[in-house]
Amino acid sequence: MRRERFDDLFRWVCKGLVERFQDADVEPCYWGDTFGTTLSAGGASVPGIATTRGALSDPEAADAAEWLLLLTDPLCELRVLAELGTEDDELGMPGVQSAGESVASSLGKLPRELQRGTDGADELTHLLRDVGLIDSYGEALDEIAASDEFRDACAAAQDDASAAELTTATSRAIVALLLAGAQDMVICTGDERDRIVDLLSSRIGGTARGPVTRVAGMLLKLGLRLTPQSVLDRQRGEFTSDRASEVGDILRYQARGGPLRDRLAQVIGQSPEPPVVIGHSLGGIALVDALALAAVRQQPLSVRLLVTVGSQAPFLHELGALAGLPPGATLPPGFPQWLNIYDRRDLLSYLAEPVFPGDSRVADHEVRSRQPFPVSHSAYWKLDAVYDQIGEALR
Repeated sequence: MRRERFDDLFRWVCKGLVERFQDADVEPCYWGDTFGTTLSAGGASVPGIATTRGALSDPEAADAAEWLLLLTDPLCELRVLAELGTEDDELGMPGVQSAGESVASSLGKLPRELQRGTDGADELTHLLRDVGLIDSYGEALDEIAASDEFRDACAAAQDDASAAELTTATSRAIVALLLAGAQDMVICTGDERDRIVDLLSSRIGGTARGPVTRVAGMLLKLGLRLTPQSVLDRQRGEFTSDRASEVGDILRYQARGGPLRDRLAQVIGQSPEPPVVIGHSLGGIALVDALALAAVRQQPLSVRLLVTVGSQAPFLHELGALAGLPPGATLPPGFPQWLNIYDRRDLLSYLAEPVFPGDSRVADHEVRSRQPFPVSHSAYWKLDAVYDQIGEALR
């Protein structure tokens, strides 16, 4: 599909340029088969690509599905409990605290500040500190306690069984809120997460974590529909295979980009007059590198205009990862005029002007495909604004 994709895009590029420059000689420079990458072992390095069977009955898959829902919506179990209510729907005794009210009272009495030092700290404090959640613990307790979902679930819990469910759901909601807030800054295993739930449950309701039986069946089915491991494995395999020719090309270029740069220099040198060179994505990176290296060697390539479209070259230079320029270096004498076209919805496009401030040779131009990523990364070639801007730059 690599060659077919290139030919399809090139037809649009050629059409757009010839409509504006009737005498233009538009030459492709396809390099994917020779310098691009493939999964040489057929994707054998990707976990789950070989088999996707048995995931629906896998307890770990069910556990991951439940917690994905909780991380997305920490209050979801409490919301369901409030809707289900107590099956007996008994009226409480006047002046006697209901089971749900007891849970609310226990949550309200939990200390919001935990001892930070190691001496005298209990297991819950140790765990919260070790996984990086202790700073937000008190706020999470208050947020859950003040939520309408918790209040409604407490009002609906009128017996011991529903109170036990409420205790577990409340503890899971607190932990989910902590994890969701910390995102990838937390370092927490599933065992540590479950132990924190157990410890919270014992403090809130006097018993360890128990099953959220009525909620579990409903939410587990939803979670497994969204995230069974078989689906995740398949998506990972498909994503890896589909993106190997994109992300993989960049990685291979970073390690072995010399032959591609030499090929570009050869093609440019064969042009009877200074050409306009246009590079999309990695093609733009390779062109910037090739032109910069030639200029640094005081053998600049004769180019009328460099056009990069949806390119990562400016970002790589910020990282110090361009082969043609040392980290932080300015563009050398002999480097051509550079038009950098980007779409802010294209997550693989970057700005060049702020990276090379004050260099009059560099100009950014924004276009808008009104498409989300990744469609936006290829939509440039159907936008009149792209070709109009190239014409403006040449004038």
